[in-house]
Amino acid sequence: MKEDRIEEMFKTLEGSFDTKEPEAGHEQRFLKKLSNENGVVRLIPKKNSWWRPLSIAASIMLLFAVGASLYTNQPSIDEQLAEISPEVSQTQFYFASLIEEQVKELENESTPETKKLVDDAMVQLNKLEINYKKLEQDLLNGGNSKLILSAMITNFSTRIDLLQEVMDQIENIKTFKNYDDENITI
Repeated sequence: MKEDRIEEMFKTLEGSFDTKEPEAGHEQRFLKKLSNENGVVRLIPKKNSWWRPLSIAASIMLLFAVGASLYTNQPSIDEQLAEISPEVSQTQFYFASLIEEQVKELENESTPETKKLVDDAMVQLNKLEINYKKLEQDLLNGGNSKLILSAMITNFSTRIDLLQEVMDQIENIKTFKNYDDENITI
């Protein structure tokens, strides 16, 4: 039905299209009229627009300044925890340094035989760290502080236990490998 309408429209307009070639020299006359500035109206006057890039740069600098002031005015999570309870901050520092030591020791003990075990332990430690960060936020947001502090300590304890268990398994693997090597040489 739409095709019929379109065909009807073209049939009614059939003789009214201008299909004649322009006269010779048309292009030269057209170009001459374009190049002639008399009577030609410019739609957009040219201006020195040096202020536009300058205003954009000033806006960007203003945004950076506001962002920097917001960033520097907010105390860190550790500072906020220290305000809530200095004991929490000290405990966190103690446990974090202990865990960091054990992680370094674990990484030093990594061998091709224990690589998968170490990698899995690191994944679990990262999950526990993410969980701990959520607990910190809950504490700062005013949750049940005794319950959250208990969960934070449990989180640290779980990480230490995990690291100790992995170190024990690595020692067992080393012992088993040494035992195997001794039996092969006999």
